[in-house]
Amino acid sequence: MRFLFGIIVGIGLTICGAYLLDSGKDSSAAETASRPMVNWDVVDNNWQHASTRLRQEWNKLAAK
Repeated sequence: MRFLFGIIVGIGLTICGAYLLDSGKDSSAAETASRPMVNWDVVDNNWQHASTRLRQEWNKLAAK
């Protein structure tokens, strides 16, 4: 149980760290240095697609 909790906390810390690093970038820096580490628009789009798909599948299973 502690192992699973540690994995979940580690994933959360990694995502939060990447977000904080990307949101703190200065736009006046050099082009290569100011590129975000993660394209959050793509992450959001993928997350929305996955959650919509999951809801559709759950509704299909629940309707049976």
